[in-house]
Amino acid sequence: MAKRREELQRDVWAGWLFLVWITCCSAAPVSNQSQSLQSLRTTSTAALRTRAVEGQKILSRAKRGWVWNQMFVLEEFTGPDPILVGRLHTDLSVSDRNLRYELSGEGAGTIFVINENTGDIHAMKRLDREEKAEYTLTARVINKDTNQSLESPSQFIIKVQDINDNPPQFIGGPFRGSVPEMSPVGTSVMRVTATDADDPGYGNSAKLVYSILEGQPYFSIDQYDAIIKVALAGMDREMREEYLVVIQARDMGGHMGGMSGTTTVTVTLTDINDNPPKFTKGLYEFTIPEDLGIGKPGGKVKANDRDTGENAKSTYRIIGGDERDIFEIVTDTQTQEGVLTLKKALDFESKKYYNLTVVATNVQSSTTGSTFMDQATIKINVEDADEPPVFSKSTYVFDVHENAPVNTIIGTVTARDQDASRSLVRYSIDRHTDLERQFNIHVDDGRITLAKPLDREADTWHNITVTATEIRNHSQISRTIVAIRVLDINDNAPEFPVNEELFLCENGKPGQVIETISAVDRDNPAQGHTFHYRLDTPTNPNFTIKNNLDNSISILTKHDYFRRQKQEMYFLPIIVTDDGDPPLSSTNTLTIRVCGCSKDGTVQSCNVEAFVLPIGLSMGALIAILACIILLLVIVVLFVTLRRHKNEPLIIKDDEDVRENIIRYDDEGGGEEDTEAFDIATLQNPDGINGFLPRKDIKPDLQFMPRQGHHSGPNGVDVDEFINVRLHEADNDPTAPPYDSIQIYGYEGRGSIAGSLSSLETASSDSDQNYDYLRDWGPHFRRLGELYSVGESDKET
Repeated sequence: MAKRREELQRDVWAGWLFLVWITCCSAAPVSNQSQSLQSLRTTSTAALRTRAVEGQKILSRAKRGWVWNQMFVLEEFTGPDPILVGRLHTDLSVSDRNLRYELSGEGAGTIFVINENTGDIHAMKRLDREEKAEYTLTARVINKDTNQSLESPSQFIIKVQDINDNPPQFIGGPFRGSVPEMSPVGTSVMRVTATDADDPGYGNSAKLVYSILEGQPYFSIDQYDAIIKVALAGMDREMREEYLVVIQARDMGGHMGGMSGTTTVTVTLTDINDNPPKFTKGLYEFTIPEDLGIGKPGGKVKANDRDTGENAKSTYRIIGGDERDIFEIVTDTQTQEGVLTLKKALDFESKKYYNLTVVATNVQSSTTGSTFMDQATIKINVEDADEPPVFSKSTYVFDVHENAPVNTIIGTVTARDQDASRSLVRYSIDRHTDLERQFNIHVDDGRITLAKPLDREADTWHNITVTATEIRNHSQISRTIVAIRVLDINDNAPEFPVNEELFLCENGKPGQVIETISAVDRDNPAQGHTFHYRLDTPTNPNFTIKNNLDNSISILTKHDYFRRQKQEMYFLPIIVTDDGDPPLSSTNTLTIRVCGCSKDGTVQSCNVEAFVLPIGLSMGALIAILACIILLLVIVVLFVTLRRHKNEPLIIKDDEDVRENIIRYDDEGGGEEDTEAFDIATLQNPDGINGFLPRKDIKPDLQFMPRQGHHSGPNGVDVDEFINVRLHEADNDPTAPPYDSIQIYGYEGRGSIAGSLSSLETASSDSDQNYDYLRDWGPHFRRLGELYSVGESDKET
């Protein structure tokens, strides 16, 4: 402690000496001959400099030098007066009264103030190195008379010198760490470091030392690395899981007068598998009813493990006492219990109790590599339960002949109550399996009898379900399946499979085989079928039969003069008999049709289809060809009809539409007596004689000047010549439509006693005009009068 106190006093005295040195500093000229280059400098009485004195160079050793462009000021200085930082001095020969010092840069005028006459720099405010460690300023020397700068500006730095004014701090605390239980001494837990805002490069203000205030003797900490380690061996998580450790960090290297900071660290011991499972009891006893279902739980056991997580998980298994392989024990992953279930049904009457040996084994291995386990005994008492009756067989099979009389006994089923009460049993048939009610059963002794005759050809097997119910407890029901096989008897006569039609060629030879045929019998004798064939008329003049000794026969012809013109169809009755007991027979009639055949025996003509078959066409093909021919005829008729309609004139002859096509003339005729009205020259359009009429439906590419109109020429103009001229003009007119059109001429004639027939240039409308006077003009205008009269009547309607 005495040594630490001496170091602290030495630091304080060094700071005060530095302030005194700053105050007493002065400047000395470097060269008397160079006055154009001047410099601002700070001087230290503690440093020795090299000087030139009277031409001799004296060298002296300085213990420490001072850089002229750096000044220092202590942070957090709280004296009554501003603190003197330093003094600026120039070596110029100018009188001090004509010099003025100026200061600019960071904090100039606010934090740092310079005396313009003496060059003293004072700090006006308390400085904090942690906020700003240094200030860059610029000093100038100015001539007061000329206001000119005597030398170039000089830049220097004022550094804030650190003092121990910030305690250590643990960022992010409090902390949590973990270490496995039973860890050896020296096992690292975690590292906890503090920070100090003081300057680590100056003094011991930021030199930290760590120690534990609370948490011993379990943990320790490295005083410089801040690593927390285990200090006590054998710490068991099952005894204590968490520890609170208080860590202290002190600056100044831990010496007296330093500042400190603390934090807490919660250290948790993590689990290792160091504890075996342990059953809560050495003997478990369960009572299980014998009717417990397969897979249902019969009891639970549990082995506790002081460990946690994966280290506490165990599995259970049976290692003894289950010779019949009736029980199974499974592990419940949620509760870590062993659940005892049944793999087979219990039977109280055969065995009433069981002793099982069960072990619980850890899933994870121990730290030593061995496996932890524990063992227990389970005693199981089987409880007698009311069970349903038990049939003597799981399935019954009975035989009965078809067509057996009603009430024939088919067989007997037997069921007994295995319980001690030995209840009586009543039998019944599940009618869902015997919908037609073909069987009955005696309720007391289980005899199954026929209720209806059976037919083997309809159903060979009948499967019914028989139930046995305890009289004492109707809820106790058991079921079994009874399969009844129907045995065959000879009750069906043989017959031909189909009554098909046979074909016989007209040019066939005697003894020719028409067809080979075999009978069928719905019965199924054990020794197989044997059929006997004979003709209904043994002396048939046309056909005979031949036995092929394989239950089939061949139909043969007796002569070769079969003709369709004589007889087209023959009927041949054949009697078929089986060898059953008793034998049954049937008469089957074959139909034989006479047909025309080719030389190789191919049938060609028996009916319509027989005629078609030789040429390779079926009836469907003929119908398709006929339909195509009819379709072609319809198309031809439609084509001819359309051609006829197309040749009809396209002129509209409707009386009402004639009014739409009235031609207007500039000159009206004078009736029958007016021969001048028929002068063809007068009908020429005076506006279009020398020109072409333009099309009005399209815009012409070439524009033609209209012809100059002229008055009609004298009588006797050649009509053929006029028509040819007009035809030539229409043919050569590029604006004319490419189809036939009406040529309209605007010249009507010289005049008429009837006046103008057009209403286009009249001041009155069609509704104001009366056309009754047209009837008085004569027969030539009768039609016109009728047209206008009709139009007026339509408007009125």
